[in-house]
Order: sequence, then C-alpha cells, then structure tokens
Amino acid sequence: MVREMERSSEHRSTKQRRLAPLRFRARTQLTLPALLLLVTACGDPGEADPAPPCEQECQDANALRALRETTKLVFNLTLQGKPVGSHDETTPCPQGGSARVFGEATSNAVQGASELSLTYEFSACHYLSRDDEPDENYDVVIDGTLTQVGTLAVQPTATTALVMKSDALSIEGTVYDPPKPYSAAACIVELGQSGNDLSGTICGRSAGLKL
Repeated sequence: MVREMERSSEHRSTKQRRLAPLRFRARTQLTLPALLLLVTACGDPGEADPAPPCEQECQDANALRALRETTKLVFNLTLQGKPVGSHDETTPCPQGGSARVFGEATSNAVQGASELSLTYEFSACHYLSRDDEPDENYDVVIDGTLTQVGTLAVQPTATTALVMKSDALSIEGTVYDPPKPYSAAACIVELGQSGNDLSGTICGRSAGLKL
C-alpha cells in the first residue's frame, strides 16, 4: 500500500513537473501582450502633442493678428505719450522697412480713452513674433495703406472700438508654428475691433480672432 502511494505520489510529481513549464509558458504569453499594451499606451513622455492643422481661415486669422500687432507697435513707437492733435511720424520697423502714421489723435481723460483718425503707410515693414501658442507666431512683411478710426482704450474703464480699412494691402511671409507660407497681395481689408475681438475680411475671406 505504501509503495502504491509512493508510486502515485511519484506519478503526480512527474506530471506536475511536466505541466509546470506549460503553466509558466502560458503565464508568460498572457503577460507579454499586457506589457506591450502598457508601453504603447505610455509612449515617450518627452514628446509634445503636435499643433492642430491650420487651413486658410486659421492662416488669415494669424495674418490679421500680425497686422493688428504691427499697427499697435507702430502707434506705440510714434504716438504713445505724445500731445493730442495732428501728427505725422515715421519709424523703422523691427526687422526692416518702415511705417508712417499721420492724422488726428485726441484724448478723453474722463472716459480713459483716445479718439483716433489715423492713416498708416507700411513700406516693406517687417515684423515677427515667436510664442508658445502656435497661432501667435508669424514672420511677415506688410506693404500698403491702412486707415484706423475709432476709440482706443487707455484705462480699464474704456473699451476699444476701432474700424480699420485698406483698398490694397499686402501681407507676405509665414504664419503659425510650424510655419506656413502666407501671401495676401494687394487685398481689400475691412476690420472691426470691439474690446479684444477682431473680425472682418481679407481678400474677400472672413476671418476673426481674440487678441
């Protein structure tokens, strides 16, 4: 009886030894796919998400940002802090070319705003901006004449309300990040700004953005 038990025990032990590698292999086969899924899901933590695509409407909005910010820069370089009244000033642009601004600028101290009736003449005015936000990057050259009429807020108590127009304005260069070639040659531009919202048309296409 003891020998039978021993044989039985020995038989079970041999069977377990035969099955053990099978169980190990099966366990390994179940584990590897899970590890592969984990590695695939995690990816490289150092990789940044790619910028979303920027088609024509996005590119036009970026170009309008470039135009508005270039106009603002020219105003600050020439008229900021100057006495109210008639002005005619010219300034070099940061990356080349020049810009002239002339017209009337008055101040309303009660409202904390300036009333403007100005004309900007851009002569190959080159300006660029680099930013972490893809749609705030541009490197453009602006040519043409732009009028600007309305209220420019100086204090938080006032709200900017401007109308800007051009019969033939050119914006050439790149917009967005990664950079996309951009060309608007001798285009009609009609823009309105209310607070930080800028919208209108360029080359007959609608565009807008929040400044």
